Amino acid sequence: MASRTTCRSLQRAIKRIRPSCECANSSARTSTVAPRSFSTTPPRSVVELEKDREERPRWSYTPEEMKAPYPYKVKDGRKPWECNSDPERLDRFYANFLGPGGENVLTEELKWLAITHKSFDQGRRGFNDRLAFFGRRLLTLQANLGLVNSTTFKRLVNEGKPQHPALEGLANLEEYPVSRVLTKIKLAALADTIGMREILRWQPKDPKQLLMSGDRVVMATSLYAILGAIGLHRGGAFANEVAREKILKPLGIR
Repeated sequence: MASRTTCRSLQRAIKRIRPSCECANSSARTSTVAPRSFSTTPPRSVVELEKDREERPRWSYTPEEMKAPYPYKVKDGRKPWECNSDPERLDRFYANFLGPGGENVLTEELKWLAITHKSFDQGRRGFNDRLAFFGRRLLTLQANLGLVNSTTFKRLVNEGKPQHPALEGLANLEEYPVSRVLTKIKLAALADTIGMREILRWQPKDPKQLLMSGDRVVMATSLYAILGAIGLHRGGAFANEVAREKILKPLGIR
């Protein structure tokens, strides 16, 4: 009898506690957590972006769509490397290189693209690798033709060697290969004399060590790119003349 009384008292206690537990569980199920709110900047409309492109030339700014929300590396505390952004200085360079009216040979966009290395602004404003590939082909062809037809090299190579006149220039290709004529040192020296260093857009690894950062390669590539841009924009005949008169002639190939 005592055990039955104890069981009944336990059952009554459980019945009294269960409704409160069920209410607590139901309230826990029905309660909702408020969603977290994030502060985001509303995206710019397409109309605003198009208007921005019309007002500013492509070479002068980084498109908003290509900017990351945060920098990918820590900013250097030293003074940043500054590149030219003055169109008048760029025009003076082209006039000095191509002669009077040289600033009008290329369009505004091509003039900047030809002297922009891929290290500048992480390549987000375009760079000159493809133009340089085409320009290298043009200059290599004209250099080979210049060596074959060069009377100066013929006298040095073929002196005292009688042969058919049509074959005289072929020895120049063996004695003076293009790889020895169009070296990055010679092309960079030529680019430096015409003022390319002051208008070149690139980011050296160490601003205090430009040679170790590859300034010769960058200047040679930009010289190729200018020739490639001229060939694509003004045609092969005009580009060949520039290659012969403005590049090969100063290098000693006439």
